[in-house]
Amino acid sequence: MAEKKKTDSGYDFMILIPAILLISLGLVVVYSTSSNLAEHRLGDSYFYLKKQALFCAIGVGLMVLTRYIPCTLYSKLVYPLLLVSVCLLALLFIPGLGRKVGGACRWMSLGNFSFQPSEFVKFSLAVYMAYSMSKKGTAMESFSKGLFPHLLIAGAFILLIVLQPDLGTAVIIGVWVLIVLFVGGVRIFQLFSIFLLSTPVVIWLIWNADYRIKRWLAFINPWDDPQGIGFQIIHSFLAFGSGGVFGAGLGNSKQKLFYLPEPHTDFALSIMGEELGLIGVAAVIVLFGILIMGGIRVALKARDLYSAYLAVGLTSFIGLQVLINMGVVMGLLPTKGLTLPLISYGGSSLVITLVSIGVLLNISSRS
Repeated sequence: MAEKKKTDSGYDFMILIPAILLISLGLVVVYSTSSNLAEHRLGDSYFYLKKQALFCAIGVGLMVLTRYIPCTLYSKLVYPLLLVSVCLLALLFIPGLGRKVGGACRWMSLGNFSFQPSEFVKFSLAVYMAYSMSKKGTAMESFSKGLFPHLLIAGAFILLIVLQPDLGTAVIIGVWVLIVLFVGGVRIFQLFSIFLLSTPVVIWLIWNADYRIKRWLAFINPWDDPQGIGFQIIHSFLAFGSGGVFGAGLGNSKQKLFYLPEPHTDFALSIMGEELGLIGVAAVIVLFGILIMGGIRVALKARDLYSAYLAVGLTSFIGLQVLINMGVVMGLLPTKGLTLPLISYGGSSLVITLVSIGVLLNISSRS
């Protein structure tokens, strides 16, 4: 009866319900973390909430739309999607179009709004990898047919992202590519060899940028420079520590009062831990766990190989971003400017994540 109910409704509630709950919680968190900052900077405590609500409405609309668009349509548009992605990344290097934040040109200005092309690249790559791997089938075991062409395409995007510069996103995409290729049937020895060959390159890129070295030093021992490179992660620790089990109460965070920089974006989970405590953070982890398990379940039940690979690709992108953001705010990984999907303030990430969820719902409805 449960399966019949899912078919009649047309929605997979194991994906839809966690997504809706996380979006709702995200809006509350964005307002709580940003109201003081927005009042101080812009004279409007609701500024970031209103923008996030607008992006949320756009994202939910696109999620419903993509739920009813056959996922096979994207396989026919795979090369136009790749071309658009390359063009968007290239446009960032044109003065006036690309907007620099913290020395990196990762955003494209569109009037009063900004868009991060690397988020669209993730979706395009997921479609390309699913389409290409499903066509090759058992030939994925071959280096020339399986590994090399996919590394070539993904490597081109990774290079453009590194040049922004945005090494963190490039590394995330690289790890994601290895995961998807493993699922697609590429030999473990080949993937391990690629990992070994790329590691010295990543180390060299870190060594040749002072701010990256400082991030690693802050990760290793933030207490060496508590007023400098360790300031952000130390205040994240303080937020989690002062929250305890039940939290200080919604809106009662002290770290958001101009201690923890940009608390509504990368470190939203830290403020949530302070205000909602261990119980609130655990609830968020459970909701993400259900969402990711739902995506894996959709992949396992997909009616064709392309749909299965697409579900794996989109789910693993969401899962990786969740794991890395949580690892960063808890001091388990070096600091990286990465939002927590569906929770943190950020229009590009929110919209693309909701589009991905819409595609997963479509694949589920066809299973």
